[in-house]
Amino acid sequence: MGIRRVATVFGGTGFVGRHLVGRLARDGYVVRVASRRPDRAAQMRPMGDVGQIVPIYASVLEERSSVAAIEGSDLVVNLVGILAPGRHASFTAVHVEGAGRVARLCASAGVGALIHMSAIGAAPGAVSAYGRSKGLGEAEVVRHMAEAVIVRPSIIFGAEDHFTNMFGRMARYLPVLPVYGAATRFQPVYVGDVAEAIRRIARDSHTAGDIFELGGPRIWRMEDMVRWIAGAAGHPRPVLPVPMWLARIQALFLERLPGRVLTRDQLSMLCSDNVVAEGMRGFDLLGITPVSLEMMAAQYLARFRSG
Repeated sequence: MGIRRVATVFGGTGFVGRHLVGRLARDGYVVRVASRRPDRAAQMRPMGDVGQIVPIYASVLEERSSVAAIEGSDLVVNLVGILAPGRHASFTAVHVEGAGRVARLCASAGVGALIHMSAIGAAPGAVSAYGRSKGLGEAEVVRHMAEAVIVRPSIIFGAEDHFTNMFGRMARYLPVLPVYGAATRFQPVYVGDVAEAIRRIARDSHTAGDIFELGGPRIWRMEDMVRWIAGAAGHPRPVLPVPMWLARIQALFLERLPGRVLTRDQLSMLCSDNVVAEGMRGFDLLGITPVSLEMMAAQYLARFRSG
């Protein structure tokens, strides 16, 4: 039997990671699921053969655990990201320093391929602190490992997501749905398609150093998307666009609550469209036809229907 290849997935217990790990296992990798909560990866073991899915403790914020996770890897995928900073993790620590740490250690360890998850709109000059940190993180990754591949998805949906399910749940109980950034455009992309894109990038050495932007087949305005979600959940509702001045006042208080339901920085993100830029590499180069929000989300949003 030949030596098996090793893939380390930072953030492997997260939304995208749960869809990626099984794919890498089917490609023959021994997959290290690197997470601050490796106990959450126990349910992922059946995705591979005995001993093929290996939960390990690792944090991109820590040098020692990251070194151990990366050592001996042929492929490293960094999916770690946060939407709002917390007491123990800032945007800079996770998106910039953490991303740079993983890239630096991959280069030092001679890892064959690094795939880094970023986001559409990432740029050092972005309006939001989130977008700026993602852009600076990309620069750190490339500085340490120029052949790393960067993947920038639009908003990701799927049966376990927080976005479509949140509005599906709200539609069940509220007569009117408040919408922030009502006119902002998004290109929602299915989580399984994002995971498959990463899998195919890992298979193809010709993608080294590339940047991919991933979006679904349709561009939506936020208010139209929320209206459709409510209807698919079985509770058609009118939507109420919230003026940005009022939204910022609300966020000033909501960002102080546990869970940080809404922050001023998230509102800044909603001031810019989140769609694939013209000329960027995408699904077509990987031979993937992305599925639509209407096709996939309608199936799982049915759980919110009465009766």
